[in-house]
Amino acid sequence: MEKKETRALIETVMEQLAERVGFLGIEDEENRRRVCSSAKEILKTTDKVIKSYIRVSTEKNGIIRIPAYRVQHNNISGFYKGGIRFSEFVNEEEVENLAILMTLKNALHRLPFGGAKGGVHVDPRKYSERELNLISKKYVQRFARDIGPNHDIPAPDLGTNEKVIDWMVGEFKTINPGEPYLGSFTGKSVANGGAKGRREATGKGTFLSYSWLINEWMKQHADEKTINRTKQWQTLQAFQEEISQGKEIAVAVQGFGNVGSVAALEAYRYQAISHKVVAVSDRFTTLYNEQGLDVEKLVRYTAKGHDLPANQEQLLAAGIEADVMPAIEVLTVPTDVLILAAIEDVINQNNMHNVKARILVEGANAPISQEADLFFEEQGTVVIPDILANAGGVIVSYLEWKQSRVTELYSEEDIFADMSAQMIETLQAVYEAYFSSVEKTMRFTCFTLSLARLTDLLYRHGKLY
Repeated sequence: MEKKETRALIETVMEQLAERVGFLGIEDEENRRRVCSSAKEILKTTDKVIKSYIRVSTEKNGIIRIPAYRVQHNNISGFYKGGIRFSEFVNEEEVENLAILMTLKNALHRLPFGGAKGGVHVDPRKYSERELNLISKKYVQRFARDIGPNHDIPAPDLGTNEKVIDWMVGEFKTINPGEPYLGSFTGKSVANGGAKGRREATGKGTFLSYSWLINEWMKQHADEKTINRTKQWQTLQAFQEEISQGKEIAVAVQGFGNVGSVAALEAYRYQAISHKVVAVSDRFTTLYNEQGLDVEKLVRYTAKGHDLPANQEQLLAAGIEADVMPAIEVLTVPTDVLILAAIEDVINQNNMHNVKARILVEGANAPISQEADLFFEEQGTVVIPDILANAGGVIVSYLEWKQSRVTELYSEEDIFADMSAQMIETLQAVYEAYFSSVEKTMRFTCFTLSLARLTDLLYRHGKLY
């Protein structure tokens, strides 16, 4: 889902909110439309786009200059918040789109944050640890005026991790001596004030958004009294029928990094309903086994710094039985559930007809185009969108940020309990609204709830006059 699609969907939702009788407590139709039009203009545009070039001395190529970005979309809900990614695909439009989605995600889950995103146009695999350390510190130097615990709070994202964030915290502390620094970034190592379980949070939350739907939420609605959405409901009923007959639910996972590997483990270990992980992929390889992969062995193998096994010798070393296929094949293998945990725009008009999964879960940001989303809606496929499914990381980031302020270390059990409770409250609201309606996608439902909250805050803050 590209920036133009995100903005177009914001426009459509805001136009519908403007026609909602009594929205914002405004009965006058003309006045309500004027107020919503003002909110639309604010929310489809970005507060600030900051671009710089990081100057780094490399070991082989001397001085190079690398494009870097920090985009701050909106802060009506609270301080700007969003990750920093290191990727060779980073560009300004991508970062701005992700910042918009962060605003919507934080609003949907009622977090006291706005939306931001950062990126560096670099493939971290091609740089030494010393060079990545320099890139990380240079990033903080370039954007030091625009980040901080009471303004904009970055976190790890694609291509970054707690080590990178620890380096950035250290540089922020050097630049701002005597100032509070622990809350300047989230996603830090536990030894450096980070939250236990932060690395696993997004993957756990992604799987929770699916498992809670087919288990607890379906049980709540066995009488079907509030269900109006026929096709997607029939999909869930078919799942329930197969589960009752003892069938294992097949799961495929695109991406085997922090999000995908954890989501795959959650499926592999899920006890309430039997699952088998039939396929996983990284940027080079898809592994497929119709009978199910040993995910725990794969996690141990990749934890040693390896990519997924790509030939028979590596499969033998990992103790894995699987067919090795091209990476893109994970999207179209026979499976019941497909968890997308890699990059943006992987399912679009070119391949959407070949996707066999009946439930798609967006662990990555914007992996499904708007056209594909509408196609799946018509087909009866359940699509759990990114701003709903992958919020576990930012929820735990909020707990980490709060932890830095009260100097109290939360246990891992407390972290996951709080994250799950927060997500389930949102899942309940979204699934109720979506399945009781008859039109639009689940993404539209999520955008509606988010934009209604943001518009209400803008109106209460006197920003729409």
